[in-house]
Amino acid sequence: MKNQRDLATGWFRKGDSDLTTAQLVLASDGPYDTACYHAQQAAEKYLKGFLAYRGMAIPRIHDLLELNQLCVNAAKTWLVKVDNLAELMPYAVESRYDLEFFPDQETASEALDLAQQVKVAVLNAIPP
Repeated sequence: MKNQRDLATGWFRKGDSDLTTAQLVLASDGPYDTACYHAQQAAEKYLKGFLAYRGMAIPRIHDLLELNQLCVNAAKTWLVKVDNLAELMPYAVESRYDLEFFPDQETASEALDLAQQVKVAVLNAIPP
């Protein structure tokens, strides 16, 4: 059976896959809505990875603010910025279902930057 660190690592690897996908899309001519989606997914998977590390149940939700609150409750210190999560959260649904959502490269780049900030904050909350 896998231990908590192994489960967290699995979530983090999936998050890294989403970050890589967003970077590849950004280095091309798009579609940039896909990069926004993968940025949101990366942040979500990093938050879920932290919950896994803490031995908590992983809810099947995409609400970054709710996931963040679970992390806050489980952490002694927590540095993930709620504003970053609030900005990323719509991309879970908007990028897939809003037929008029076609962000430019700059918007997608900002989404990727926010997701990378989430990654750093989550990893800083876990002992080496």
